[in-house]
Amino acid sequence: MREGWTYKKLGEVCDLYQPKTISSDMLVSDGDYLVYGANGIIGRYNQYNHEASEVLVTCRGATCGTINISTPFSWINGNAMVVHPKNEHLCKKYLAYALQGVDMSDVITGAAQPQITRQSLSPKNLPIPSLSEQERIVSELDLLSGIIEKKKAQLKEYDQLAQSIFYDMFGDPVTNEKGWEVKKLGEVYKLKSGDGLSAKDFIIGDYPVYGGNGISGWHKAYNMDGNFIIVGRVGAYCGNVRYVKGKFWLTDNAFQLYFDNRLQHPVFITYLLRILDLHRYANHAAQPVISNITLKGINVIYPPLSLQQSFAEKIEAIEKQKALIQQSITEVETLFNSRMDYYFN
Repeated sequence: MREGWTYKKLGEVCDLYQPKTISSDMLVSDGDYLVYGANGIIGRYNQYNHEASEVLVTCRGATCGTINISTPFSWINGNAMVVHPKNEHLCKKYLAYALQGVDMSDVITGAAQPQITRQSLSPKNLPIPSLSEQERIVSELDLLSGIIEKKKAQLKEYDQLAQSIFYDMFGDPVTNEKGWEVKKLGEVYKLKSGDGLSAKDFIIGDYPVYGGNGISGWHKAYNMDGNFIIVGRVGAYCGNVRYVKGKFWLTDNAFQLYFDNRLQHPVFITYLLRILDLHRYANHAAQPVISNITLKGINVIYPPLSLQQSFAEKIEAIEKQKALIQQSITEVETLFNSRMDYYFN
C-alpha cells in the first residue's frame, strides 16, 4: 500500500447504475445530443439523460470492461454502466484511468453474451490518493495519451496524403475517368486461400501467422515464401488488404493474391484494392465472407507499369515516415503502460 493512499471498494465511493436504454431506431441523425452505448458514441438523440460528463464501463457484449468518458449533455444507454463518484474527493478523470488498470476478467460473466453487473463490479478495490495527487497523475497520463493521439493523427494524415497521390495519378478507379485499360481481377491475378490452423497450433515459433487482420500468432512452420498480397476473406476484417514479404503461415481466413511483377507493382495493387473497399463486396451475413468468385469478377484498372513504379516510390517515402512515427508511438505507449502499472498495479 502506498503511503497516504487508501483502498476502497468501488461501490463504497461510487454509485453504479445502468440508465434507460433507447433503441437504435429512435436515434436521430441530426440530433442535438450524443448517445453512448457499449462501444462509445453510437449516434445522436434530441434528449439527454446526463448533464455532466460521466465515467462509463461497457457492461454488455464483446467489449465488456472497456472504459469511456461521455461528454456533458449526452444520453447514456444501459449497455454502459455509469460509475459516478459519490463526492468531490474522487476526480472523474482519475477514476477512468484507475478503472483501466482494474482487471475485469473475473467480473465478466456469460459466454454467448458477456456482461458485467453492478453486484460483480462493486467489490473491486480502487486505489485512492489525495485529490491533489489524483490531479497530478491525471496531468501526467493525459500528457502521454495526448502525445499518442497526436502521433496517430499524423499517421492518418499520411494515409490521406497517400490516397490523394493515388487519385491525382490514376483518378477514381471505379469511374476510370482517365480511361485506363480495365480487366477483371481474375484475369490479372490468381487467388487462393491459406491453410487452417487449430488454436493449439498457435504456438511460439519462428514464422508469423497472418489472417484477415495481420499477425495473429506464431507457428513453427510456414506455407508461404515470397511476396504476396493478402486479402481478408471472412469475419470483421474481410476485405482488409496488405502486402507481405518473406516466410509466413497464411490461414484460411485470407486469400493470397499472385501477381506478375513484370506487369503490376505490388504497392500499386495494394492501394488500388484498398481504395476499391473490398469489404463492400462481402455478403451481409452475421459472419461476412468474400468469395473467390466475387473477387475475381471485380473490375481493376491497368495503368502503365512505369506510372505504377512512380507511385510506389512516393508511397515508400511516406511509409518510411510512418514507420518512424509508429516507432515513436510504441515508445510512448510503453512509457504510458509503465506509468499505469506503477500507479494501479
